[in-house]
Amino acid sequence: MIILDTSIWIEYLKNNQRIFPLVSKLLESGEILAVECIFGELLQGAKSDYERDIIMNFWIHLPKEYYENIIIEAGIYSAKNKLIDKGVGLIDAIILMHGIKSNSKIWTLDTKFIRILPGEQKYESQ
Repeated sequence: MIILDTSIWIEYLKNNQRIFPLVSKLLESGEILAVECIFGELLQGAKSDYERDIIMNFWIHLPKEYYENIIIEAGIYSAKNKLIDKGVGLIDAIILMHGIKSNSKIWTLDTKFIRILPGEQKYESQ
């Protein structure tokens, strides 16, 4: 499975032709795992009911995995690995924990986030 960070979803929703075809293919093949905090960020930035409806439609239909205490675990992981000193906040730490726990790769455009992703968590596009 692959977790798309907020930055990738934004480019997909903007129909960025560098991102759109690949994400569309991953969506069609059922390879995308939805993470609640990412969709929260997308909804926070939605400018209309139409945009919110599109985001919610993806949220409702994509597979998800829930982990009890994941925010606490992300905070501990972040502190131990000094992620805040590397410019990586709690939301990205939560996303990373989802990737680790679900054994999913993470695709992001955030260079600070990319730098802290373990090799097995990085998703490299063709």
